[in-house]
Amino acid sequence: MLKRVHFPSSPLPYLLVAPQIIITIIFFIWPASQAMYQSLLIEDAFGLSQEFVWFENFEYLVQDEQYLSAFWRTIFFSICVASLSMGFALLLAGFADRVVRGALAYRTMLIWPYAVAPVLAGALWMFMFNPTLGIFPYILEVIGYDWNHYLNGYQAMFLVILAAAWKQVAYNFLFYLAAMQSIPRSIVEAAAIDGAGPMRRFWTIIFPLLSPTTFFLLVVNAVYAFFDTFGIIHAVTQGGPANATTILVYKVYNDGFVGLDLGGSAAQSVILMVLVISMTVVQFRFIEKRVQY
Repeated sequence: MLKRVHFPSSPLPYLLVAPQIIITIIFFIWPASQAMYQSLLIEDAFGLSQEFVWFENFEYLVQDEQYLSAFWRTIFFSICVASLSMGFALLLAGFADRVVRGALAYRTMLIWPYAVAPVLAGALWMFMFNPTLGIFPYILEVIGYDWNHYLNGYQAMFLVILAAAWKQVAYNFLFYLAAMQSIPRSIVEAAAIDGAGPMRRFWTIIFPLLSPTTFFLLVVNAVYAFFDTFGIIHAVTQGGPANATTILVYKVYNDGFVGLDLGGSAAQSVILMVLVISMTVVQFRFIEKRVQY
């Protein structure tokens, strides 16, 4: 006879979950609902009058060439940042995993950049590449290359990609290193006994076993590139020159807080939120099928 186990009801689980639910409602659900409602309005710059226009703000964005340019620029920016930061972090993790002496100090120094605030990280790269005072423009001038990211949009985009990727390398490094150290050494040693070289062992054994970590970091880095790079862009280029580094999250700020187009800015934030959610769903729906846990 099947016996059913009954546990006495207790308010403790609800009390433990309540703080996280409250934080989610206050800082995500409520602002998101307000943005969705405000995206259907047209307001004056002082917020004294408003008009309900349904989806007129969204229709305007679809027809706006500057917004479409910012959209594709954001896609390019996120792909470059994710690829560069994850690739370099994987390389560093591979080297750190082989270090025997001074491993703790070496890994600690590699983790430090993650503690730097995005605005400060942007300021550091801005000073290093300053056309007048920076060390890198001086070196580039010696070899015959003229650097001025205040006037050259391609150089400005390269600089913000470099700064954003550098900021995220330490985060990716932590996960890759932990994943590598969790791989049984017996598997790698058996491949080495069979005659597989270091590169072959990495691509045929280590890298496939890192697929769950790589998938997780792909999602995290995509979200990071879309949202958390605002401080870096604001500190380095402020979206310039000529909107060459204006990505979607910065355009939301620029149109809403500078241009005071509150309805249009809210519509942009809704589109950005839907875009990131859709991208994450697609990643879990299709890319995760190639992940072997």
